[in-house]
Amino acid sequence: MSRGLVAYDRLIDVVELEAERLAAAAEGQRPERQVPACPGLNLGEAARHVGSTYRMVSTWLAEGSQPLVWQQDPVEGQELPEYVRGGVRDLVRALRVREPDDPCETWWPAERNHNFWARRLAHESTVHRMDVQAAAGLPVDPVDDDVAEDGVDEVLTLWLGHRLDLLGVRGTRAGTVAVRTPGRTWIATTGPEPATAHLLLPDESPTAAAEVRGTPMQLYRWLWGRIPDRDLPPTTGDHDAIAQLWALLRLATR
Repeated sequence: MSRGLVAYDRLIDVVELEAERLAAAAEGQRPERQVPACPGLNLGEAARHVGSTYRMVSTWLAEGSQPLVWQQDPVEGQELPEYVRGGVRDLVRALRVREPDDPCETWWPAERNHNFWARRLAHESTVHRMDVQAAAGLPVDPVDDDVAEDGVDEVLTLWLGHRLDLLGVRGTRAGTVAVRTPGRTWIATTGPEPATAHLLLPDESPTAAAEVRGTPMQLYRWLWGRIPDRDLPPTTGDHDAIAQLWALLRLATR
């Protein structure tokens, strides 16, 4: 069972912190301002989506199954920042009274527990906080290395390794890419077979046709499609394998 790289209580702290950063960045901003890295996504929709997701997950946890009805938009007169803050308060309260292994329904068969939701919402909050800050023309706050590395692990194992398979999408040619931070290395394999990714053990040596490296935050943002290749150190090896990984991730995470 996947547990990620960050402790449960810290993940909840990240959800709370990033929700407040997102709400603060949205204060007084025009909702139609575009997220630079995501054509078609604007500041208002990013903030609304996060507030809605908090409420969806809170309802899911309370009812024990995926909800059909929850508050998906601010009520009349409710500003977006307060919509985000109100949603995260209930979510954090629901998570803090539970243990990470306490069972609950999720959309990932490998992890049906409260840890899944703490981790998923930590990264949902962090990625969209960066979106809102960028759309508002504000400096993008850094992401701590441990959180960013956990985000790299999540996007590769959950989104590439699971979500993409649910879509029935495959690559056209076999390719392996080593994704390397200063402290960790993942091997992502794409092609005609289902995509896979795994974190190497400290004593394992990477065997891959290509390598993408950078700081944890650089790779976190790159894998989520928030920065281009040119914002990373030069990549090496099979550039078609890197391009295929990038393209498949855009499908998996859209």
